[in-house]
Amino acid sequence: MTTVLERSVLVLNRLWQPVHTCSVRRALKLLCLGHAQVVQTEGEARYQTHDISSWVSYSGASSLMEDLVHSVSVALAAPKIIVLALYDRMPRREVKFSRQNVFLRDKHTCQYCKNTFPENKLNLDHVMPRDRGGRTSWDNIVASCVPCNTRKANRLPHEAGMKLLNEPKVPRWRPFFGIKEQAREQSWVEFIEPERKRVSMG
Repeated sequence: MTTVLERSVLVLNRLWQPVHTCSVRRALKLLCLGHAQVVQTEGEARYQTHDISSWVSYSGASSLMEDLVHSVSVALAAPKIIVLALYDRMPRREVKFSRQNVFLRDKHTCQYCKNTFPENKLNLDHVMPRDRGGRTSWDNIVASCVPCNTRKANRLPHEAGMKLLNEPKVPRWRPFFGIKEQAREQSWVEFIEPERKRVSMG
């Protein structure tokens, strides 16, 4: 079970553009260092920003008891969105090719048997085998469980009587890449998908 400190926080750059996510623990550290401010997401003063002192006051006056992070002397409400004080750039829009990111793209689901597995039960499979010129790249690598990987062996999927669940491709970069749908905050929508928010408001 995810603790409050491990929950995801949306990080905006100085221009209020979403750049990535971090944990509540990291967000509070940035707040204490003065590198970020918390964006208030509830109440009449939505979008008001708070430094550490005003966030302490807000936390004390709020009723978000289940979302409080306690220290020896103070309790702070867990932020959902922070805005960085100085950073105004956008990160690279490519998702780094890595074993973990392939599993995230494929949602930890074997692309042959369609079952979901923990990471230690998955392998990377070359759809076009390496000895036939297959590359180790986004468009030729899929997540595969050990039994399916063994069954396919050094063949093309159709030669092994297997079919891919999804064609492998480069995943679209999003600030929340790899974060499960249920872990995303509703308050993020207007920053990540502003067009959708305007349509829903209309």
